[in-house]
Amino acid sequence: MSVQIDDVTVIAKIEALARATRLGKTAAVELALDRMLAELGDAGPADPWAGLDALLAQLHRMPVRVDAFDAVQYDENGLPL
Repeated sequence: MSVQIDDVTVIAKIEALARATRLGKTAAVELALDRMLAELGDAGPADPWAGLDALLAQLHRMPVRVDAFDAVQYDENGLPL
């Protein structure tokens, strides 16, 4: 699988990394990716529910509107009629 990079800034960074490490461009990119993946692996997998939990927490902090209309009526136990 080939990767085509069109961003001149990224190309310059790859070339600078290759010169600094005295590796070829492919080897330099592979080394950098290996290091980044190792760092991310130490942090553990991202929690896919973290964003949803934050959103629900934000919704629960919203005050109840006094002009809200509830089409469902409830009995004294909180159950719908």
